[in-house]
Amino acid sequence: MKRISHWINGSIVAGTSGNTGKVFNPATGTQSAEVDFASVSEVDAAVAAAKAALPAWRATNLSRRAEIMFNIRNLVQANRNEIAQMLSAEHGKVISDALGEIARGLENIEFACGIPNLLKGGYSEQASAGVDVYSIKQPLGVVAGITPFNFPAMVPMWMFANAIACGNTFVLKPSEKDPSVALFLADLLQQAGVPDGVFNVINGDKVSVDALLNHADVSAVSFVGSTPIARYIYETGTKNGKRVQALGGAKNHMLVLPDADLDMAADAAVSAAYGSAGERCMAISVLLAVDSVADALIEKVKQRIPNIKVGPASDTANEMGPLITAEHRDKVASYLAGAAGEGATVVVDGRENAPTGGFFLNPSIIDGVKPGMRCYDEEIFGPVLNVVRVKSYDEGIALINANEFGNGVAIFTRDGGVAREFQLDVTVGMVGVNVPIPVPVSYYSFGGWKNSLFGDHHMYGPEGINFFTRSKVVTSRWPDPRTSSVNLGFPQNR
Repeated sequence: MKRISHWINGSIVAGTSGNTGKVFNPATGTQSAEVDFASVSEVDAAVAAAKAALPAWRATNLSRRAEIMFNIRNLVQANRNEIAQMLSAEHGKVISDALGEIARGLENIEFACGIPNLLKGGYSEQASAGVDVYSIKQPLGVVAGITPFNFPAMVPMWMFANAIACGNTFVLKPSEKDPSVALFLADLLQQAGVPDGVFNVINGDKVSVDALLNHADVSAVSFVGSTPIARYIYETGTKNGKRVQALGGAKNHMLVLPDADLDMAADAAVSAAYGSAGERCMAISVLLAVDSVADALIEKVKQRIPNIKVGPASDTANEMGPLITAEHRDKVASYLAGAAGEGATVVVDGRENAPTGGFFLNPSIIDGVKPGMRCYDEEIFGPVLNVVRVKSYDEGIALINANEFGNGVAIFTRDGGVAREFQLDVTVGMVGVNVPIPVPVSYYSFGGWKNSLFGDHHMYGPEGINFFTRSKVVTSRWPDPRTSSVNLGFPQNR
């Protein structure tokens, strides 16, 4: 049985806690590996290695850091097919989806390659007589990333690229469900020239998470996962004096107006609802259909579902893989089982004719969904599209704004005025206009509102640089000794 351990101070370190977890191939349902779960002392060792590496890494000049980031980018690109195979083997996503994940992660590494420009401060000459003022950005120190199972390559790249480029050292705690990619990335970073101790990987469960949140030498924590855990990460980390960004769950709506191109909207709904088997926080899980076009739109979505090829990644023709675990598959299926009892209608039941041998569930549609139903109120995180019928734009936006989540949203319309009104009115962090999955490009930042984000900083892009640095303002004067005197008054600039 393959054993997956930790990466501390530049090498694989076998776990000694005696606690382990099982890693499965979701497409076959069979166990493929065993992963070590770190003890508090093993987390301490990783943080100690990061702390020891910090002074030299922080002092590394920006040109060298940029060169290393370019090296990381080239190595990830050169090994993307091997990484994709790892993603498919432990997460279950098909190869095309895995390659797309890697490409989006690479964009963030490419952004970090511009670190000499990104860390530029400001300078004001002669702010007062003989006084100059300037600002600089400095790293926080040892920082940690806690990442989810659904994007085991991309989300770590969202975090560590900016973190280490800014001069921090990093401890990654990946999901215990698909941990192999994190160790492979650690090896690539070492090949790229990242010094030992700058990047470390600790595998584990809540013990590891709590050890990072409580560690006095960890200055900041970045997290992506469910809302209850995000709230816990934020509250615990900030209570311990850490800077925290914690991205939580979502219930993303797609509002389709009567003037929309219904074929384009149907294509978008299918792509956004069922890609990655719905296991992504930017998936469209609620289709808000205005009554006059609802029947036609649902029929168009329904017609497209039989063409989706569901199965293991070993068949390159397949477009959608399994869910991550049997338990999660069963939980998603329970929303279909309970829909009728809440007054909704299962139009397409993904439990029927699903591939066997793994944790598969076919694409599903539930119509007649309303707030208050379990399938509407909870984040399903699977290939289930809820259809809510609304009478108008106003009713649609009222539903969106009343929802506890505010991650992503989309509107489909041909009316530019309505689209502009929508992006002004909607209380959601990422908005798509005729774009169903509005994940920002790497030089903007990713993050939602309301219960989809805890903390003041969004992830990656400019806000990612701000999160992993703190600003310092320096006021300097090189006085003429002839003008020096004692002055007990408050400093003034005039």
